[in-house]
Amino acid sequence: MTNYITSLQKGDKAPDFKGIDQDGKLVSLKDFKGKKLILYFYPQDNTPTCTNEACNLRDNFSELKKKGFAIIGVSPDNEKKHKKFIDKFSLPFPLIADTNMEVIKAYDVWGTKKFMGRIYDGLVRTTFVISEKGIIEQVITKVDSKNHTEQILEGMEN
Repeated sequence: MTNYITSLQKGDKAPDFKGIDQDGKLVSLKDFKGKKLILYFYPQDNTPTCTNEACNLRDNFSELKKKGFAIIGVSPDNEKKHKKFIDKFSLPFPLIADTNMEVIKAYDVWGTKKFMGRIYDGLVRTTFVISEKGIIEQVITKVDSKNHTEQILEGMEN
């Protein structure tokens, strides 16, 4: 059994979304018109793999910003948990608290997963790179959390 994979593909129009970030501020896809957006979905704040992924994006943030990218993370955690995660690891990008799972469902990243022999439903770690015009340029379903920036940039060259 392999993990569930989103039905969204390269070339699809990115689903519009609205969500609340760690500061209670409304964030939507429209805010990023004219910018490339890295929209990454992860299961939970402060877990080893999720922390590796967030810190890899943090460590490469200035390089990604120079290349015109904005970054948003999305998980089902609440604003308070996101705020602590951001403060603890000095993350320079917002995290959407998608507690009602509207953004998660819009991007089709909830499904059956297998982890350490257990099979259950949950958020499947997935990253979308969205163009300035709102088109999905890349869907990364096999995220290498420690080398995620390299994965994103390599995918942009293909």
